[in-house]
Amino acid sequence: MIAKSRVLVVDAEPMPAQDLGRMLASSGYQVRTVSEPESVLASFGEWRPHLVFADRHMPRIDGIELCRRIRAISKVPVVVLSTDGEERDLVEAFDSGADDYLTRPYGTNELLARTRALLRRSADDLSEDALELGDFRIDFADRRVQVAGRDVRLTPKEFNLLVYLARHPDRVIEHARLLRAVWGEPAQDHPEYLRVFIGQLRKKVEQDAARPRYLLTEAWVGYRFNPNG
Repeated sequence: MIAKSRVLVVDAEPMPAQDLGRMLASSGYQVRTVSEPESVLASFGEWRPHLVFADRHMPRIDGIELCRRIRAISKVPVVVLSTDGEERDLVEAFDSGADDYLTRPYGTNELLARTRALLRRSADDLSEDALELGDFRIDFADRRVQVAGRDVRLTPKEFNLLVYLARHPDRVIEHARLLRAVWGEPAQDHPEYLRVFIGQLRKKVEQDAARPRYLLTEAWVGYRFNPNG
């Protein structure tokens, strides 16, 4: 099912778009490439892709702005591609609603592993309606979260991270395991992802992010989710 998924590649530069398209097509994905970001939303509604790759640096509408526009109408996973690996660029992309951020040059195996992971998690989220435990209610259909009856707005990646922790309550989840589960196998070499996203999640779900009750740090090991606070 995953191998038959439709993948939309958006890049103003034809060569990188074609190279990425060939890479994905050779693994069995249905691929469509678009060079004009302005036309993406029309193509999006017509073709209904399961995953979108968007180049960070495009004229007029860059990958981050495109991600914001897609996120306004759909929950489809979006990967921002860039030559910049600065943390501020990563944070900006994720704040815009991106599900992943991949820095060029990337390896074929890494890209395909992240593609599989995103499509698999997207399919998993459709397999159940909601998860309720402690102070938390997680609605998978609408991708909504409530904490002690309070609505919390999360980015797609924050949502995925919280879901994984919530499915393993009161257990210490090691850094590497969290990175593999939420970002894919190659992300084990990027611990900064966790630091950024746990910090963002705490600001949204905790009453006092400096004294967390739900998202607990296990020093040098990982994190533990306590749904009852």
